[in-house]
Amino acid sequence: MARIIGGIATSHIPAIGGAIAGKRFDEPYWKPFFDGYPPVHAWLERTRPDVAVVVYNDHGLNFFLDQMPTFAIGAAAEYQNADEGWGLAPVAPFPGHPALSWHLIESLAADEFDLTTCQEMLVDHGFAVPMQLLWPGRATWPVRTVPVAVNTVQHPLPTPKRCYHLGLALGKAIASFPEDLKVVIVGTGGLSHQLDGERAGFINREFDLLCMEKIVAEPAALTRYSIPELVELAGSQGAEFILWLIMRGALTGRVTRLHANYHIPISNTGAGLLLLENAA
Repeated sequence: MARIIGGIATSHIPAIGGAIAGKRFDEPYWKPFFDGYPPVHAWLERTRPDVAVVVYNDHGLNFFLDQMPTFAIGAAAEYQNADEGWGLAPVAPFPGHPALSWHLIESLAADEFDLTTCQEMLVDHGFAVPMQLLWPGRATWPVRTVPVAVNTVQHPLPTPKRCYHLGLALGKAIASFPEDLKVVIVGTGGLSHQLDGERAGFINREFDLLCMEKIVAEPAALTRYSIPELVELAGSQGAEFILWLIMRGALTGRVTRLHANYHIPISNTGAGLLLLENAA
């Protein structure tokens, strides 16, 4: 059976893609951020997952405001990526795992989650930047992927509680897949940031660190927030934290925090990183 070996939460800021392309790893502005990732690289090299299920939000490349699904899952053999306006050069296409995708779709539908199924899907920086951070400098990707896109753009957004419960159902679905696979769940986005309006530039370090602590041992405590409360505490784009809750909900065993990093500001965002190991 498939086994979830761990979860990773990471920011997906588009400026990171530009910094990677420009090899600005040692610049003072970027070094504290990129220095957080080698322990995660070492863990991935040691554990060698077969599949990455990447939970992210689309920023207008594959979905727009006229057609915005709450939850969408890719079921393609390959996922191309493209720039949605940030000037980022496309990277190599990401290999999919259609059999696992369809298994997840059928299992989640049976658990009463209404999904949009995408047999063709473009993925933007929300997906591509985390993959570049976790597996840097690769001409080809060492894992197959399943994209899970969640609406964090057009209100009403799914609640933190609903997203955590989606994670629980996702973990159950993966564990019932009959192929012997090692799976890592990647939750992307955040942490606190607001890119527009009167509070543009808003960052809440205290709340970010609280979320990074509670999500390890007390994730249910974070499901008590409403979306308006999450926006007030973390900014309008900080609502992306619901993607981290899906990742955390999917971890089905005893969870150990192996590594964490937090740095501000990266492009007016509280940039967080967590590596959680999932034991049976």
